[in-house]
Amino acid sequence: MKKTFIHRSLSLLAPALFFVQANCKAQNEKLDLKSKDNLNKIELSLAEGGKLSYKVTRRDKTIILDSPLGLSFENNDFTSGLSVVKISPVEEKREKYELKVASNKVADHVFETKSITFKNKQGALMTIDLIAGEQGVAFRYKFTDKEEQKRVLKNELTGFHIEQNAKGWLQPYNKAGDYTPGYEDFYVSVKSGDPINGARNESVGWCMPALFNVNNTKNWVLIAESGTDGSFSGCHLQPDSKDGIYSIAFANNDEKFTLPLPDKGNAYPESNLPWTMPWRVIMIGDKAGDILLSTMITDLAPASKIEDTSWIIPGKAAWSWWSHPEDFTPEMYNKFTDVSASFGFRYTLFDAGWEKANKEGKIIDYALSKGVQPLVWGYSAEYFDSEKRKKRFRELAQMGVKGVKIDFWCSDRQEVMAALQGVFQDAAKEHLLVNLHGTTVPRGWHRTWPNFVTAEAILGTESYFYEPRFPEKAAEQNTVLPFTRNVAGPADYTPFALTFRKYTRLNTAVHELSMAMIYTSGVIHFADSEEVFNSLPNELKTLLKEMPATWDKTECIIAEPGKRIVLSRQKEQLSYIIGINGTNTASPVSIDLKKYSKGFSKFRIISEGKDALMEFKVETYPITSNWKYNLAPKGGFIIQFIK
Repeated sequence: MKKTFIHRSLSLLAPALFFVQANCKAQNEKLDLKSKDNLNKIELSLAEGGKLSYKVTRRDKTIILDSPLGLSFENNDFTSGLSVVKISPVEEKREKYELKVASNKVADHVFETKSITFKNKQGALMTIDLIAGEQGVAFRYKFTDKEEQKRVLKNELTGFHIEQNAKGWLQPYNKAGDYTPGYEDFYVSVKSGDPINGARNESVGWCMPALFNVNNTKNWVLIAESGTDGSFSGCHLQPDSKDGIYSIAFANNDEKFTLPLPDKGNAYPESNLPWTMPWRVIMIGDKAGDILLSTMITDLAPASKIEDTSWIIPGKAAWSWWSHPEDFTPEMYNKFTDVSASFGFRYTLFDAGWEKANKEGKIIDYALSKGVQPLVWGYSAEYFDSEKRKKRFRELAQMGVKGVKIDFWCSDRQEVMAALQGVFQDAAKEHLLVNLHGTTVPRGWHRTWPNFVTAEAILGTESYFYEPRFPEKAAEQNTVLPFTRNVAGPADYTPFALTFRKYTRLNTAVHELSMAMIYTSGVIHFADSEEVFNSLPNELKTLLKEMPATWDKTECIIAEPGKRIVLSRQKEQLSYIIGINGTNTASPVSIDLKKYSKGFSKFRIISEGKDALMEFKVETYPITSNWKYNLAPKGGFIIQFIK
């Protein structure tokens, strides 16, 4: 009897001893992960009291200083008392895919991955997935248990500790209002830890993506998120960045002015388990151009959920609102359909007021008869309810509509993130393209749903109507946004706009035209009148006809956020170099054109004409290896290589 008791006791003790040994082994294993090239590293640490933090290095130089991690739920806490339970082996993951809308058509990156599981004081488990690649690192929280009861996340401790005096370009996150938050504010130049300043509206935080120049200006960092779906709210950064720690903030409850959202008292993320949360992405580069070309946000997003994407074709569109905002007649819509037809644009956009014009003049049928595919405007509340949305999409598709521009979302709440996923999915079933306006910033969605071809979430040319500071600041903003907003996803800036509006443009005409080729957007909506289009020199008309809406290959030649940017862009047999100046002073440029002109014998350059604000000059030269040019103040140029 005594022997049996001892034997049973030892049998019960063995699993416990194994767990203790395994736990001790896990505690002693390294909580870090390096990219395959050994340059980028993310390292987690458990301090006394079981508080979790991390840091990021590149070439062993600090990029993100020690920063907090952890989650606090209504009935469970993962901010202290944590211990390591399990560390997975390092695995290699390859992400190779094509994007419908991109600076580089093919993305092909290898990542190292690792998962670390922690236990809290109550014995509950939390896993943190780590990923490291040549473009940066990322992490996300994950709960793999099954649980019927919803968990409510009250706080995410995640912070990004940026070194003192590091320069940054951040966009204020506007407080909820009739048109906010809509990610339509200036990116302001700050030092790490500076309070919010220069915002267009009262603001309650900073937006992501957030750009910093760190490590004594040797490295560039872009902080963003990826993979946000209906199980989480869209996030921004807290307004209080004391000591340079930028912490995650959730959407606010009052972000409900334009949608039928309930007043919940809070807008905490909530979900049943299992629950995989969005990626916190830290893109790293030695040059600002590395950030501009980074695809980490789409690398980490789910793969395409549309099997046949052959019907999704990027293109260009004319639209009447910018030049004729009060004219909703069939004649005006048809006039801009004619512009699209004459310039070979695939699309025409019928903005607000189109329904009445279609009843009176059948503007959709007219567009289709001209071989132009119509895109139409809609109000967000009409597309929020699932059944109403599906019915509306069916109706539009039956009418011959090819895409929808849905406006005034103005919220990052979890319900809106879920609705957007529904919009992409339901539109795809009807073969409709999606353009979001008055909206949150994209988070890798254009990989998952390739029919999501563009979005506003940018302070674009409509600001010449509304923002008195825009003319003075536009050129500088135009050299910041390619490294911030456009990295997150396609941007509907509505470029070109030469006609003077309420606030007079100061950028040169070439600068404005160049924006159509600097920004990446699946549909480029050109803003101006029929008269302006028809007055262009023949070479510019040809350029507009040939100009792609997406690219096979892009290189950064000059990348200086806030100052200047020069890109090499290629699409099939077309090759260009485009540059803009974001400053008030002339800027000399020197480029080896032979490096970018294989198969071409000469180049055409479009530059400022005699009246720089309205006119263009077109000249043709033989290709040279030492081409020098003086970028005009707030100016630009477009080089088109020709056979």
